[in-house]
Amino acid sequence: MKVKDFDLTQTLECGQCFNFEKISENEYIVVAFEKMLHVRQSGCELEFLNASEDDINNIWIDYFDLKRDYSEIKAAIVRADPRLEPVIDKYYGIHILNQDFIETLISFIISQNKNIVHIKQLIRKISEDRGVYIDSFNDRPYYSFPSLGELDKITEDDFRALKVGFRAPYLRDAVNRLVSGEINEENLKSMSYDEAREKLKEIKGVGDKVANCVLLFSLGFRGAFPVDVWIKRIVDEMYEGDAGTAASLFGEYGGYAQQYLFMYAREK
Repeated sequence: MKVKDFDLTQTLECGQCFNFEKISENEYIVVAFEKMLHVRQSGCELEFLNASEDDINNIWIDYFDLKRDYSEIKAAIVRADPRLEPVIDKYYGIHILNQDFIETLISFIISQNKNIVHIKQLIRKISEDRGVYIDSFNDRPYYSFPSLGELDKITEDDFRALKVGFRAPYLRDAVNRLVSGEINEENLKSMSYDEAREKLKEIKGVGDKVANCVLLFSLGFRGAFPVDVWIKRIVDEMYEGDAGTAASLFGEYGGYAQQYLFMYAREK
């Protein structure tokens, strides 16, 4: 299919998701929603190489956020802060993914104080241990991320055996709250941004950064503004250390601006 303002590599490699493997230049295996997608981009042509028409229309177009007009989003961010224009021109194709809520929550709890390579390894390990086999590519098997029912079978000691370290009690607490219904995707979506953020922070070990990542990457709160070490550095330099000022500057586009600021910080 033809795409505009979208780049597969920029979107997958910018730190918002972890359940994918690079096959070659602009070619990936993506695992999401109990599906394994083989996807490739050449110029403005995005090829879904193993997906049915129904899955393309009902899963992947939304997952990659392909119906949204990113040209206006980028223009609004440049109007708010013209200093970002060069990095937006370079990383023109970043989209915010619409990911599964439970997988995103678990993934970003795991992500604390870990690099992307290690996070991906842990997500794969948990999927292989507790998920369901989906398909293989180049003789490598791919497994779904575990269902909530399977996650509920993982004890704190089991999590530790999966090498998640100090995050084991955090993950167990998150699963307990999900199973009880105390943390519920639809309820969170119906809340205000502040209410949803504070509700997520009731989970043991979840602070502003993890909560904002979950809100941005799986719950549709596109003004959420996660602050990690990279963003903190650039906020210190560009906005006198005030993340609130930066978030307010971009308003409803805060989450998109955060992605460009992240790339800007890495460039510098």
